[in-house]
Amino acid sequence: MLGVDEAGRGPLAGPVAVAVVAVPEGFDVKKEFPGVADSKKLSATKREALFQMLQRHAAAGTVHFSVEFESAVTIDTDGIAAAVERAVARGVHALAPDATSARVQLDGALRAPANYAQETITHGDATVPLISLASIAAKVTRDRLMNELSKTYPLYGFERHKGYGTKAHYAALHKHGLCALHRRSFIHLD
Repeated sequence: MLGVDEAGRGPLAGPVAVAVVAVPEGFDVKKEFPGVADSKKLSATKREALFQMLQRHAAAGTVHFSVEFESAVTIDTDGIAAAVERAVARGVHALAPDATSARVQLDGALRAPANYAQETITHGDATVPLISLASIAAKVTRDRLMNELSKTYPLYGFERHKGYGTKAHYAALHKHGLCALHRRSFIHLD
């Protein structure tokens, strides 16, 4: 069974991240990951703790996961939907190369490649623990990347807002212009 979710669809800067988490049939995500929930409903501390649990399970071989990124350039060139679709396909193929033996649960409007048995669940990140775990993996991994990128681009405050369109981010854009991480198709400065 695979769970899929993304993080970073709406920011003005940085990549979009898609996480795929694979567990064996019968694996009890809620029992193994106490407090698992939609990443947007958890504190950064709780997300980190759950992500560290996920890493431990992955190291033990009981769970597998993949986080795939698509860059701001790709998002600008091909659109966010196509970028997310490619990242989903890469992640699903990485963890389940044989489509005949995999079932995929996806959040919202996400779709796996057509040859996979799949179910898209509206608000799946809030209602299906496996998708919640994928949402946490995507969010934590993307946030960590934005923290690292803030060292290369210190004028924008990515470590605080992760590329989202906050007042501080818009103020930095007005003062410094765009950097290589910005999604030009998402930004309209007046």
